[in-house]
Amino acid sequence: MIRNSGKDTERKDLMTPTEQLKEEHQGIQLMLKILEKVCQRLESVERVDTGHLEKILEFIMVFADKCHHGKEEDFLFPEMEKAGIPKEGGPIGAMLQEHGKGRAYVKGMNDALGEYKRNEANASSRFVENAGNYVALLTQHIDKENNVLFPWGDRVLSEKQKERLLEDFEKLERERIGEGKHEEFHKLLQRLKDLYL
Repeated sequence: MIRNSGKDTERKDLMTPTEQLKEEHQGIQLMLKILEKVCQRLESVERVDTGHLEKILEFIMVFADKCHHGKEEDFLFPEMEKAGIPKEGGPIGAMLQEHGKGRAYVKGMNDALGEYKRNEANASSRFVENAGNYVALLTQHIDKENNVLFPWGDRVLSEKQKERLLEDFEKLERERIGEGKHEEFHKLLQRLKDLYL
């Protein structure tokens, strides 16, 4: 889940980099469940609050992509590659390709949201199609990272690499996301969970 208190900061210091990423996966998985429920409403021609759709996309673009995928792409994957896990033709390359596919589906959702706000025909079905593809992709993507790539990384990364990764993750959050943004996303997840799940 997303961290949100001083105690969480202390616990985070005791985590490995992959444990931190797995915890973030829990928050992303919760948002995917919310997104599925939103899509069910759109499919049954219920009007969905565009503010909620905007917040869901903000979470995906900022938390899931800029923060979480940023940690993987800029820091974890290069360290894993140095430690002998292949990129080209290997699991890292596959994960990077999936990040790219996910971004294309998010762009599709974002474009469809603009159309939905203008009440254009078929906007909700375009949003639902891209969202469905994104949910399916991320669900299996997270499973592969949690159960294959991360355990492999835990075995090959040195303690020094793990310490440096945690420092790099912290710096990325401060510089790219900003202070308090994790807490804000945690509240958003709770609010949307109460509304849709």
